[in-house]
Amino acid sequence: MPADALACLIPRAVQYGVPVGRCCMMVGMTLACLWRTTPVQAAPVMAAHRAVYDLTLVAVNGGDVVTAEGKLTFVLSDMCSAWSTQQQLRLRTVGRDGAESVSDSDYAVLEEKDGSSLVFRADQTENGHPAPRIAGEAHMRPTGGQAHYTNPAVHDVTLPAGTLFPVAHTAAVIQAGQDGQGPIAPYLFDGTVDTGALGTYVLFLGHDAPPVVTTFPALVPLAAQRVHIAYYNTTTRDMTPVFETGMRYFSNGVADRVDMNFGQFRMSGTLREFRLLPAPDHCPVPGGVRGHGGVSPSHPPA
Repeated sequence: MPADALACLIPRAVQYGVPVGRCCMMVGMTLACLWRTTPVQAAPVMAAHRAVYDLTLVAVNGGDVVTAEGKLTFVLSDMCSAWSTQQQLRLRTVGRDGAESVSDSDYAVLEEKDGSSLVFRADQTENGHPAPRIAGEAHMRPTGGQAHYTNPAVHDVTLPAGTLFPVAHTAAVIQAGQDGQGPIAPYLFDGTVDTGALGTYVLFLGHDAPPVVTTFPALVPLAAQRVHIAYYNTTTRDMTPVFETGMRYFSNGVADRVDMNFGQFRMSGTLREFRLLPAPDHCPVPGGVRGHGGVSPSHPPA
């Protein structure tokens, strides 16, 4: 799950000026402070899957929110030459004055597997009132890239060389953990903010060798990596992360434990439902004719 990846809208002051749902979608390769302690392993093979997480409040650190609960649904589908990601988040919070807020987010992207393009859409509502949609497409080349926004306002933003899209960012994190690397700092563009790429700083907290203790048999024989990811606004000089998350990633990209730090409160996500999705059987043969399952960035997520 690209949980570093993560658009519901609780009061923006709660979360350093970034909508909480958008930060949940921040669920991005410039490397920093690298060292290798083990031989390089094969690149991770990402698994198409559907996962549902129950979110519970685990800590409050001042601010207005006193209780919170939620549900996060994440679906990663294999579309032959691209990954389709869909994410829905419902978050219910209660403030110190007893006022309740229900926030919903709906996020969808289509990411070419070669890292060349991303089509994105992020919608959010708070208590039924919609916030402006963020939508557009981004393209990357070895020398850098550009994001073209169609909503909330038409504008273009330059993306630094090495910027990764969400699934590629998750794969890079897993690869670095498998290779025994130290902290990495790749740029991420996921389309959840209208200012371009986010800076990320990834710490590796430990490795779980198989068999791993989990309630889902399909994950037991896989190695897992515990990581902590901080996200930064690259358009300011503020060194405070806009969001932080921790998770246990399995080698196929599935996360069964998620920790979300919103600054003034922290939530824990537990994997409640999980199933692998079938691989497409209609993908075109290289050099052949594109089959019915082919996708193109010109066909954005609905």
